[in-house]
Amino acid sequence: MSRTLQTSPTTGTEVKSPGRWLALSVLVLAVLLVAVDATVLGLATPSLSEDLKPSGTQLLWIGDIYSFVIAGLLVSMGSLGDRIGRKKLLLIGATAFGAVSVLNAYATSPEMMIVARALLGVAGATLMPSTLALIRNIFHDPKERSLAIGIWGATASAGAAVGPVVGGALLQHFYWGSVFLINLPVMAVLVLVGIKLLPESRNPVAGPWDLVSVGLSLVGVIGVVYAIKEVASHGLTWEVGAAAVVGAAALYAFVRRQHTLTAPLLDMRLFKHRGFSGAVLADLLTVFGLSGLVFFLSQFLQLVQGRDPLEAGLAELPAAIGAVVTGLVAGRYARRYSVRAVVTGGLGAIGLALAAITLVHKETGYPLLGAALLVVGLGAGFSFTVTADVILSSVPKEQAGSASAVSETAYELGAALGIALLGSIVTGVYQGFTAPAGVPAEAAAAAHDSLGGAFEASAGLDPATAGGLVSTAQDAFVDGLNIAAGVGAAVLLATAAAAWFLLKGQRLEDGIEH
Repeated sequence: MSRTLQTSPTTGTEVKSPGRWLALSVLVLAVLLVAVDATVLGLATPSLSEDLKPSGTQLLWIGDIYSFVIAGLLVSMGSLGDRIGRKKLLLIGATAFGAVSVLNAYATSPEMMIVARALLGVAGATLMPSTLALIRNIFHDPKERSLAIGIWGATASAGAAVGPVVGGALLQHFYWGSVFLINLPVMAVLVLVGIKLLPESRNPVAGPWDLVSVGLSLVGVIGVVYAIKEVASHGLTWEVGAAAVVGAAALYAFVRRQHTLTAPLLDMRLFKHRGFSGAVLADLLTVFGLSGLVFFLSQFLQLVQGRDPLEAGLAELPAAIGAVVTGLVAGRYARRYSVRAVVTGGLGAIGLALAAITLVHKETGYPLLGAALLVVGLGAGFSFTVTADVILSSVPKEQAGSASAVSETAYELGAALGIALLGSIVTGVYQGFTAPAGVPAEAAAAAHDSLGGAFEASAGLDPATAGGLVSTAQDAFVDGLNIAAGVGAAVLLATAAAAWFLLKGQRLEDGIEH
């Protein structure tokens, strides 16, 4: 059962085994957990803060360190899987993910929680590149691979959307650590079944794992992502500038070193393939346009329209539903029409949906929001599924881990850029509002920090003054959201135009001959 392809004794050709679809189900479990874990912590933050009492800086690190470490290690872990075996790395990472989840659930101090989240990021970095690389090596038929990637992408989308819903349900009945303990039974099934079903694959001529390159990649990506996020939160300081310079210098040194190694951690020649580079760029800019908006849309649903966390999570489900539906058929449509038509159409749909968000105001009914989110999901399902397929089919299967890691790193960088730059727009517009007359200077200053701060500041005021302050702050937040949505729409529409040219002639059946 562990083999997905068997050799016919009479013809010598490979015959497909039904075990490949069971193997895919194991990979889907890993993707589901990583996607859920990326979004579930947000809801647990209030009760976690009450229990562990972290400082503001510690709370930021608890929230960010997971994504920092994942972003910094993706390329290294993808390359490691190519060398030691993707199945081995996936099973080791899954076991570690389960064990470290217990450490997260029972953390007794902010420092312990930060370390636990960092270790969870190390384990998580082994999972995503390994799953996509194994799909590349399990499914040799291009049409089956497209469907498998669609299922993989649909699961990631569903997991990200289900995270807040699952977290909200758990937190209504259990303590905050329960959002981590749900990882254990899933990881146990993944490891036990994966040992039996997953085939091993590796690059037989990968060469040694260059630790200097690993260090440069880690320092470079974490430095850049940290600088981007800090600029959005606290503005440009000398510490942030230093982090950006160190990160950029490390990435430059990383690229230079790859050109000199006989067995590079990441083969930079991959980027010479126009389809590969175009797909990676499309992913980065798409996530850039989406992430900042989705981040602030959640605040809009809760702090402007007064929905509770569970209701807000359910309100965002149309995006996941749309992504699941189109992700499963994206490969078929890309073959019927063309890769560039499907990707460009998907990106254009997202751009138009973001443009519709520029019309949103405090009293906007859910039908408009739900329709916009559904269109975003439909477009993302088409675009992300096909670009992932292009990235995998554009490289030799022996380098599937490295290629998958590049794709995932583009997502992480795009998310960091989106939240930072679009977040800066929202924050800048928001902080420009004028507090109503009668609001004390201290309360007005607190209200200008964030929309949540405005609610806290209003608690000590008389009802009329408090209502005026909150209403003014909400209006300013919505104005910022509208402008950020317009910028995101422009980015997505420009990316759609670029994809039309970069993906010209690209076909899913095509790939580099090797």
